[in-house]
This record gives sequence, structure tokens and C-alpha cells, in this order.
Amino acid sequence: MDTHVVIMAGGIGSRLWPVSTPETPKQFIDLLGVGRTMIQMTVDRFLPVCKPDHFWVVTSAKYVATVRQQLPEIPEEQILAEPEARNTAPCIAYATWKIAKKFPDANIVVTPADALVLKTELFADVIGKALAFTQENKAIVTVGISPSRPATGYGYICALSGAEGEVRKVSSFTEKPNLETAKDYLAQGNYFWNAGIFVWRASVIMEQIRLYAPAIAWVMDRIEPSLYTPEENVTLFNLFPTCEKISIDYAVMERTKDAYVISADLGWSDLGSWGSLKDNIKAEGSNSVVGDDVRLFNCQGCIVEAADAETVVLEGLKDYAVAVSKTADGGVKVLVCRLSEEQRIKDFSAPKS
Repeated sequence: MDTHVVIMAGGIGSRLWPVSTPETPKQFIDLLGVGRTMIQMTVDRFLPVCKPDHFWVVTSAKYVATVRQQLPEIPEEQILAEPEARNTAPCIAYATWKIAKKFPDANIVVTPADALVLKTELFADVIGKALAFTQENKAIVTVGISPSRPATGYGYICALSGAEGEVRKVSSFTEKPNLETAKDYLAQGNYFWNAGIFVWRASVIMEQIRLYAPAIAWVMDRIEPSLYTPEENVTLFNLFPTCEKISIDYAVMERTKDAYVISADLGWSDLGSWGSLKDNIKAEGSNSVVGDDVRLFNCQGCIVEAADAETVVLEGLKDYAVAVSKTADGGVKVLVCRLSEEQRIKDFSAPKS
């Protein structure tokens, strides 16, 4: 089996401001204080199913140097620079057309760069089963996460009959539900969080993009003759930004008749908020802390991310996110926010008018 892994690493993680910023987004940060950045941990968990020289990273042009520094084992020519962010469908299409030109029989896993998976052995087993299925079938397999709570911040996948750990036909994809609907999904037992991890053969997803997103396929076909030539960057710069800005979920997954899901409790989190980060950092009592000298007095339920601070002292806080981050010019940004208000961080961190 000719397995390849495509890591999408172009996001900016704005909900984890000020630690995650457009200059240094969360996928390139050691958010958990474990000595590995999120993108490095992503590579680590896929090594049981794919050789390092078959990894590909699609990222913004401004992050290419960072990817090279953090992932020296990945060939430089397999770090693909998007000239402009156009969401996941064009990102995936570019990587697929590039891989397929040299590896027409490729069986591909596509994954975000910035999620956490705690049960790595089970994860490798799930990915292996998905790859075996797509190798033999015209299928798109997505990884479903067994929900632990009625979360409203994730999309859901509804599966037809079958058991956990088996590849099952998808009945429908659902956008982020309200709380009552999420509770109903949890009770039904056949709804799973959409982790944004996909498995397919290159030929299959190319056929699906041609069918459901023909305008994107048309752009990729115009780029294709320049791939692996000195003209690739110029052609990409001129044509890639003309792609529709659309996710692979909207472009293909919600429309295809060939979608399947394999589900498991993988200890997964997208680490998309301070609350989710708190749940996955080693706790000190009821608080979760990253930093060499963080002193908490009469604090409960707080998340403190202070790796960039010499000393942080907090007293009397309950259910707060506190973050300290140095900027490239030597400045310091500080967030002190109730966790109940963290959905407003994008507004709080917007530039002053």
C-alpha cells in the first residue's frame, strides 16, 4: 500500500490568543508543556502507518520556514505553500493533485496539524483499518470521535448500523447543533464528532472533487502541468487564489454518496479553546498550569499558560483563563478572561480602532 499523510497546517488558532497568533499559531507551539509542538505530535502519531518521506504539509507561505525547522525529517519539496488561505477544499485538492502526479496509486490520510490524540496506539489501529478499507473500496472514510458530552462546538457524523471500530456507511453530516439537539445525538449513540480526519485514495477524492467542486478541479488541472517544475510557484500564485473559499465538508463530504466513518474513543480534542486546553493539561488541584513559576492562591478551575513569564502570581480567581505571551518585538500580551466568556476572545483581541 502506497500510504501518504497530508497535514493541514495553515490555521491561526485565534481562540487561543495571545499564545496563538497569526505570527505563531497553535500548531507550532508546545501548548501542553511536553516538549513537542502540536504539529510534531501529529507526525509522531502517524509514524506507525506512514514513512516520514511520505508526509506532506500544506501551510501558509509565511510558515514554511517554521515547518522546516520543526519537521526536518519531511522532504522540503513536500512542504507545500499556499499563497492564500482558501479553506480546506482547495488545500486538499492541491496536495492531492501534487501527490497523484508522482504517486497515482496513493492512499492518503488528511489531518489537521493542531489536534490532540491521547490514545495513540488505538488511533494507529483505526487509521490502519480505514486505509485497508479505502485501498479496496471506492470510499471516503472519516474518523468519528465517540462523544463524551453534548458538545455544541463540533460538527457531527451520523452513522448507519454497526459497531465501534468498524467502518460504517455515513447517513448524514450535521453542522454544530444547539444543546438540546446535541443531547439527543448523545443519547442516540450513532452520532460522532467530526475530527476532520479523512482517508481516501487519490483517484477517488479527485473524482469526487471533479463531481461536486468542478471549479476547484478546473483550477487544479490548470496548475497540474507546472507541478514539480520551476514554474510551479508562479502558476500556483496566479491560480490558487481563484479557487472558491470552501471547506471539504461543504464541497464534498455533505454531498458524496461514498462517505463512511470509523469511530472510537481516541482521547481526542481539537484544543480549540482555553477550556479544552484546560481539560488536557496536567492539573494542579483543580487548576491546569503551564509555566516554570506560577503561584496560585485561593484559585479554582483556572487555566494558566505562562511559559513566557518569569513569575506569575494569582489570587482569588475561579474559572479563569490567564495567558502571558511575548511578542517578536519584545513586548508582552496578557489575557485574563472568565472561561464562561472565552467565546468572545476574538472580539477582545481585535486591534484597537
